This record gives sequence, C-alpha cells and structure tokens, in this order.
Amino acid sequence: MSNLDLYCVTDKELPFLENFSYKLAGVGKNKFNTKYMKCDFGDHIFYKEKNYSELTFHYWFWKNRLSIENENWVGFCQKRRFWITKESVGKKIEISNFHKNLLSEVPNEWKNYDAIICEPISVNKVKKIKMIKRGFRSIIKKPAIFFDEKKQNLLFHFDMHHGYGNLKKAIDLMNIEDKNDFLNFVNTSTFFNPHIMFISKPKIANAWFNALFEWLFRCEKVFGLEDLKGYDSQRIYAYLAERYLSFWFSKHCKTLSWPWALFDPK
Repeated sequence: MSNLDLYCVTDKELPFLENFSYKLAGVGKNKFNTKYMKCDFGDHIFYKEKNYSELTFHYWFWKNRLSIENENWVGFCQKRRFWITKESVGKKIEISNFHKNLLSEVPNEWKNYDAIICEPISVNKVKKIKMIKRGFRSIIKKPAIFFDEKKQNLLFHFDMHHGYGNLKKAIDLMNIEDKNDFLNFVNTSTFFNPHIMFISKPKIANAWFNALFEWLFRCEKVFGLEDLKGYDSQRIYAYLAERYLSFWFSKHCKTLSWPWALFDPK
C-alpha cells in the first residue's frame, strides 16, 4: 500500500485518470461520475469556486477529511499539471506512458523533508512593451524597474497582472507572524512555486490551511466576490494563495522543490 495520498482537482472529468492511483475531486459547474469526490456539502465554500478555483476542494478536504493523526503524505495536483518522477524530467508524457511518469510513490529523497512544492518559475523576463502596457503605474513610481530585472519582482508581476496595489492591500491584512517577512519576500524574489500544489504530512497541511484561509477570508472584506471579473481579478484568491504558498512552506518547514509537468491529453 502506498504511503502517498494524492488528490487531483479538476473542473471536468479526466477518464485517463479514473483507474489510476490518484483520488479525483470535481469542482465547478460540470457534472461528475461517482469516481469523483464532490465538495458541495458539509463545511464548504463551493459557491466561491469561480474566485477560489481548486481551493474550494482544498478547504472542503481540510474541514471534512483531513486527519492530522494520519501518517501518510497528502498532496494535491490539478487538471493538466501533475507531479512527475525525477526520472521523467525532459521526457514526453503521453496517454500511453503517463502511469510510468506521474508520481505515485514517496521517493527516498523526501526522507529528511517536511513538504514538497513545485519547482519554481521566474517572473522577471518581461517584454518591454508588456511592462509599458501593464506595468506603467509601477514604472512611473520606480523607473529602475524598466531596466533592472532584479527589480521586476513578485510584487511588480502581481501589480501588472492582478490589479495594481492589490497584493499590498492583501498583505496588510496578514497575521503579524508572516506580514513583514512576506512583504520582504514579494519585494525581493523574482520567482515563485506555482499552481497551489504541495505534498506534506497532514499536520503541516493543517497548519498551512489554517494560515491560508484565515488570511483569504480577511481579504474578502476588501475585495469581495461579486465585483471580481476577468482574468486579472476573478480568481484573485487563488493568485494570492499561489504566492503565499511559496513563502509559507519555505519559512515554516523544511521544503524540497520537485518537478512537475503539463499533460493534457485530448
């Protein structure tokens, strides 16, 4: 028996995974067969799915299924984005071989770590024309951003794509334990660990969900739900969580970055 419980969160049925070892979770408006866990009962935020995305299942799992007494690793991936084995890096993953390449067991390398997060992506290779179009307000305030890639940090990237000033407003609502450190992180880092994907022992997952949802629910008092529209802001709570995850796990536990891959069979 595997000591790794992986949940794949999706807004549509994924037939190729239905007989794999992953546990499948359905979110959104589509209908799902009985092989998919639903998260619209018990203590839930299913009605917030368009703003929270896969976090609607994360919240439901935390409140209704997570047992901190369980010794298994527990983790999450999502439709199209999957954990892979170290040996699968660089390989072409197809429907005929995905079961050999997707992670399904705990590797020996995890022995001395508390949590696993996605290998990072950088945000500071921005085209000049895009900076002018989307980052004009930031550049006017700090012209050096336009020329110095080190200053094209996570705060600048968020301001460009998810509403100028929104990340700073959200950080102002954060608990005192993380507030200043997280602000420093987004002002100095030019990369983050994407997709709100992590694997950890249940006690760490519980601590993460406590910190995350307490913060996001505070943020709702500023950003609300109904007025969030379009790519920039409709899923703002998922975008905030994505940046916070990179910081939180690295600060609060011994964390290892692990490879992931896009896989979307048609």
